Amino acid sequence: MTTRGKTRARLGMLTLAVTVLSATGCGTQRAGDAADAHRSPRPTPTATPSTPVDFTCPGESPGPGPTGPAPATPTSTELPVDHYAENHGFRVPIPLHGRNRCEGLATVARVRHALEPLRERGDFAPDSVRGALTGLGYPAEKVQAYQNGSTGVGFLIDIGVSPWCVEGTMSSDSTKADAFGGYPDGSGCEPPSGGH
Repeated sequence: MTTRGKTRARLGMLTLAVTVLSATGCGTQRAGDAADAHRSPRPTPTATPSTPVDFTCPGESPGPGPTGPAPATPTSTELPVDHYAENHGFRVPIPLHGRNRCEGLATVARVRHALEPLRERGDFAPDSVRGALTGLGYPAEKVQAYQNGSTGVGFLIDIGVSPWCVEGTMSSDSTKADAFGGYPDGSGCEPPSGGH
């Protein structure tokens, strides 16, 4: 067979494949088919992505969702100017939902309660914070505390089970803590240094 003959044969095969695919279509029914007349009047359930369920946890007052301005999201015709958020999403902690969220809120309350006496005394030594947190039963090797300014201490607890991680700060003004489920591209409670 010549080169010209091979080219014609390939074009013929391509034409046949396109014709077959066009004739078969993607579905088995078309609008107005007799099968539509015998359908149930109820809509067919469709698969939807599961959304995390959050509910009011014990000790939590019911109220509106998160406050503050909603993050701006570009529309489909609008090109993002800066890809910082997209490129650094691996550093955003995984939020807790459902029962895990309730356990996280309870853990945060215990941590804040344990650190409040230190804050009131003005004891902002990392060793004191670490001692208070290990006093709650967390292993010393899973608790980090570090100086955060002259009157502040930062801390991180790798719990290993839900809520997985608790991170926060204690200063002369307040004690703040947050429970989360780690990081998307990480295996522990510390933000990964690189990701996708």
